[in-house]
Amino acid sequence: MHIELRHLRTVREIHRQGGLARAAEVLNITQSALSHQIKGIEDQAGVELFVRRAKPMRLSAAGLRMLRLAERVLPEMEALEEEFRALREGKSGRLHIAIECHACFDWLLPTLSAFRRAWPEVDVDIRPGLAFNALPALAREEVDAVISSDPEALAGVTFHPLFDYEPRLVVAAANPLAQKAEIVPEDLRDQILITYPVDRARLDVFTQLLAPAKVEPRGVRQVELTAVILMLVASDRGVSVLPDWVLRQVEGNPDYAILPLAGRPSRRLYAAVRDTEAGSPFMAHFLRLGRTEPVRLGLVAAAAPGTGRAGPR
Repeated sequence: MHIELRHLRTVREIHRQGGLARAAEVLNITQSALSHQIKGIEDQAGVELFVRRAKPMRLSAAGLRMLRLAERVLPEMEALEEEFRALREGKSGRLHIAIECHACFDWLLPTLSAFRRAWPEVDVDIRPGLAFNALPALAREEVDAVISSDPEALAGVTFHPLFDYEPRLVVAAANPLAQKAEIVPEDLRDQILITYPVDRARLDVFTQLLAPAKVEPRGVRQVELTAVILMLVASDRGVSVLPDWVLRQVEGNPDYAILPLAGRPSRRLYAAVRDTEAGSPFMAHFLRLGRTEPVRLGLVAAAAPGTGRAGPR
């Protein structure tokens, strides 16, 4: 027996409408074509699906079994069709993001909150990119965007600039460094440096300040959470270099001093996205929000998006 979706729709609609004429009108076919279709199904099944003598026309026991199948299958198929339609129109999809910086949550969460209001049907997830190789995962389509300050030349991937930031040193107000106008590498030689649990090659304090000067701090303590880093700094148990947007939360707090690094190094945050997906409506909106939300937070927006596959380090 060969049952098609149109057969299930026919049985369901005749049951709903109580007769061939109204069902044919809803299904947009002629009544004679609908009768022929029913006859074809009954010939295949070898049983009658409708009690034709009843008014209104009603299903037989076999027809009721087929109706139960229709009521299970058709809603799932209709939901799938709607999902595909939304995908075609760019209304739904997947946005799984890998983050290569701990501090990015302070910027990303309000950005995604605005995104979710506009695109409720898009599946959004965040993965800490520091726990795996984020860019290869992007190429394998395991994630859809990578937030990073370290652009690379990758075929089929563009690093879209989001905003610029400045790494700064935060120390306890009681620390002697609090009296300095700016911090040079030698200032950190006798300090306990508090960092995120990240390889040195991904930390601005090493790449921008200490490594070029061949200076090693007295010790390094790794801490997962920004709030804990700031608590330890306030109690003068170490110093830390954090993005200026993170340190806005303690600006004006008498427990801290925030100091520029020598040369005032500037960094840029990017969203790496596969070129095949950068133009989808929801991805384009995410990239726009990624540039406008920083402006709302008082950060400096980067240059026009998609200007190249790499940028300033």
